Amino acid sequence: MNKDVNHKKAAVLGLQHLLAMYSGAIAVPLLIGTALKFNAAHMTYLVSIDIFMCGFATLIQLFRNKYFGIGLPVVLGCAIQAVAPLEMIGRKFTINTMYGAIIASGIFVFLIAGWFSKVKKLFPPVVTGTLITVIGLTLIPVAVQNMGGGNAGAKDFGDAKNLITAFVTILIILLIEILAKGFLKSIAVLIGLILGSLLAAAMGMVSLTPVSQASWFHLPQFFYFGVPEFEWSSCITMIIIALVSMVESTGVFFAIGDLLKKDISEDDLKRGYRAEGIAQIFGGIFNTFPYTTFSQNVGLLQLSGIKTKRPIFWAAGMLMAMGLLPKIGALVTIIPTPVLGGAMLVMFTMIAVQGIKMLVHVNLDDSRNLLIIALSIGLGLGVTVYPQIFQTLPQTVQLFLSNGIVVASLSATILNLILKKEGDIH
Repeated sequence: MNKDVNHKKAAVLGLQHLLAMYSGAIAVPLLIGTALKFNAAHMTYLVSIDIFMCGFATLIQLFRNKYFGIGLPVVLGCAIQAVAPLEMIGRKFTINTMYGAIIASGIFVFLIAGWFSKVKKLFPPVVTGTLITVIGLTLIPVAVQNMGGGNAGAKDFGDAKNLITAFVTILIILLIEILAKGFLKSIAVLIGLILGSLLAAAMGMVSLTPVSQASWFHLPQFFYFGVPEFEWSSCITMIIIALVSMVESTGVFFAIGDLLKKDISEDDLKRGYRAEGIAQIFGGIFNTFPYTTFSQNVGLLQLSGIKTKRPIFWAAGMLMAMGLLPKIGALVTIIPTPVLGGAMLVMFTMIAVQGIKMLVHVNLDDSRNLLIIALSIGLGLGVTVYPQIFQTLPQTVQLFLSNGIVVASLSATILNLILKKEGDIH
């Protein structure tokens, strides 16, 4: 069902993409704003303009041109791996140092995009299939945690209400996927989120307070918190995080290329990285965050069967509108965490399955390929569960190795280079 869709259907599909990434997008400003003790006004700005910038960053990536934009149906959001380093910079120095480091990392990404695109030759099917599988598998614990209520340390984690709404949401999505046809089937996740939220509301799990407290209109401002300051160690820290994001984005680009049956060229990668660099620079200028291509939406493309860019343009437009109209943006925040968790579980497992489908076409009779896949998945999942395994290493090294996707990517790439024979086709 990879056909173009009319505007009304595209808008509904765009809303589905928006809901799939929204919780991940607002998690970063909420975490950083809370850690740095922002007041209510600053927090409102941070969340609403962050949403606006998610839409703007997505548009930069969608508009393919000679210099930037990969032109694939991708959605950009805040890089979650940036939270801890940004909190550290904000506490140790100032919030303006934090934004200076974001701008510096964006410039770095833009400048090295051409060189970094050469990594394509390091990503044969055995590596990309492993990486996409790990992306899906490492996201699953996030979905399960949300199904339980979000905070594993809370007393009501795994409460009957949370589990009922989460599993009913999954059941609704499954029934629509099995029984429905055409457009209805393509918006199974959206229907699951809406009906799951209505059930949660009937159980007293939905509060309209965020909507009533939000303002009606908000405009983005240059350097809202002050002029950026550039401090060398902070800049290097954020450059390392940017490199981590680039590795992750590479996996997402290849995953979508595989879905669309499109070969991702070095030139495509270069434009994709440059778009992310520009998005990061604007993130620093508008005092929000670094932006990266979201892996959450890959599973949704596969589930919906609609793989054109039109719904993503709608999603980008809605994000920008919601950033300017905080009351509308707040409406989405009332979707209960367990309901989101249920939908996430379906989407994230679809990403893992897509990676497995790629690996089926790799020669699995070759023990070297089996070793590459097994060790890389093992290391990627192990580090995701216990990132503190590297806590005795220098902070800079920890920034790299605490990310399971990056560890799996490095493992698969290095093992493939070491184990492949002359003349091998992997």
